[in-house]
Amino acid sequence: MDLYLIGDAGLPNPRGEPVLQALEKAVGSDPERTFVVFLGDNVYPNGLVDTAGATRREGERILNAQVDALLGAHTRGIIIPGNHDWAAWGPTGWDAMVREQRYVDARGKGTVRVLPAGGCPGPEVLDFGNDLRLIVLDTQWWLHEYAKPQGSSSPCATKTEAQVVDSIRGALRDAGPRATVVVGHHPLVTGGEHGGYFDWPTYLFPFHPWARQAGFFAQQDVTGTNYRKMIARFTQAFHDHPPLVYAAGHEHNLQVFRRDPARYMVVSGGGIYGHTSQVRAITGTQYARRASGFMRMSVLKDGRIRLAVIVVDAAGKAAENFSMWLERPLGVPAASTKPE
Repeated sequence: MDLYLIGDAGLPNPRGEPVLQALEKAVGSDPERTFVVFLGDNVYPNGLVDTAGATRREGERILNAQVDALLGAHTRGIIIPGNHDWAAWGPTGWDAMVREQRYVDARGKGTVRVLPAGGCPGPEVLDFGNDLRLIVLDTQWWLHEYAKPQGSSSPCATKTEAQVVDSIRGALRDAGPRATVVVGHHPLVTGGEHGGYFDWPTYLFPFHPWARQAGFFAQQDVTGTNYRKMIARFTQAFHDHPPLVYAAGHEHNLQVFRRDPARYMVVSGGGIYGHTSQVRAITGTQYARRASGFMRMSVLKDGRIRLAVIVVDAAGKAAENFSMWLERPLGVPAASTKPE
């Protein structure tokens, strides 16, 4: 089967979004064996608003473009929450996330839906035969500083951070022969701006990057207090049975790492053509490029697993720019890279 990973697609071109056009074409080649995960930030800038008028219509158009790409290809998928879907991590974030979920679930007709539902943290577990276990998280729940479902009054299956950690640990432990992929919006490591790596023009105005690197104004950066706590708890959850892949968006670029706490980590946040951000190679980097596109993880019939990075140009033409075999405990063929 093929698992497609695409993030930060929340402002598609109204005249036709090249990345979504390429995605629809790619997944349409074998829709029955394909599943797509949108990795959050599905509506820029403030999620789906609760008002009539142009802003609401624009939010619906944005979501329709993503949902309809899968419906048009007759394939299945999920949309997971990002910080912008939580009303740009503002006071009304929980309401905005639930509103988006209801809209997508209705539009998706059971084929495309939002997970985890209700602003809950997850994990939601989806199994694809004996090939793959997908463990779905809402990482903004960990970072959100306003109302969210938690504690004894929460309607969620997991009501506390400790329960989330225990449930992740159990989902990884009980996966059997399946390859495990954990998906959330926020990366655990990144060579982009959210990891404190900026392009040189930014340092012409140095207070902002230095402040973010020090943890100030950094709620959505890996230096943020809640963010660092989330990474520590996920590291704890992954310790005994590390997932094969942890996949995220958040950065507007494409990155692949071989690095703990998962065996591999990917950042696939190139869901809008031209909406990209600076990235650099850091410890564990296998691939890093400032580009638009998405990733495909293929589980072959013989059990091998291949990861491919697909770069998309302005005309919607997709080209495989990098690929590697993901090593399971017994080992698989070495990585291969296609030149640009």
